[in-house]
Amino acid sequence: MKKVFLFISMIALAATTALGQGYKIGDKAIDFSLKNVDGKMVSMADYTNAKGFVVIFSCNHCPYVVAYEDRMIELHNKYAPKGFPVIAINPNDPEVQPQDSYDKMIERANEKGFPFAYLFDKGQKIYPVYGATRTPHVYLLSKKGKELIVEYIGAIDNNYRDASQVTETYLADAIDALLEGKKPSVTETKAIGCTIKVKK
Repeated sequence: MKKVFLFISMIALAATTALGQGYKIGDKAIDFSLKNVDGKMVSMADYTNAKGFVVIFSCNHCPYVVAYEDRMIELHNKYAPKGFPVIAINPNDPEVQPQDSYDKMIERANEKGFPFAYLFDKGQKIYPVYGATRTPHVYLLSKKGKELIVEYIGAIDNNYRDASQVTETYLADAIDALLEGKKPSVTETKAIGCTIKVKK
């Protein structure tokens, strides 16, 4: 059954990539199996008690990501126990940006003490399916039975420069709404960050 699921997921992935489209609100997201900084392969199916996921396309070098790392840690520590863990995915090609190599990911995760999975999108297969264009770029998913539904896409909040000056906590508000059995009032915002690094 797992092989069938992975086969269907890969067909969906290939079709979406071919169309050059990313997810929209209400779409069903595919799972993935990517290497974590601890050397283990991780997929969302591993989180059997999760109610959903905060998937953040992230990296090591981008100053926007660096500005958000502590907030990403806080979000995971607050919401993982409530069923919404953070999963960070590095989509960058390390040949284009060497600071985003897998080894550097391990170093960064250890330096910051990331409590969440930090996965490497080797071969850049996952980020195009989701439609991520920036780091950080957030996709909030909710579990509906065996399906993963896209509920929010965009930025973490409205001030990357200074957490103390944030006035709109888009992601946290969206998670809180889902926990209350409601739909988020804001479902899409513009992701602010560095472009994803690919070979030209």
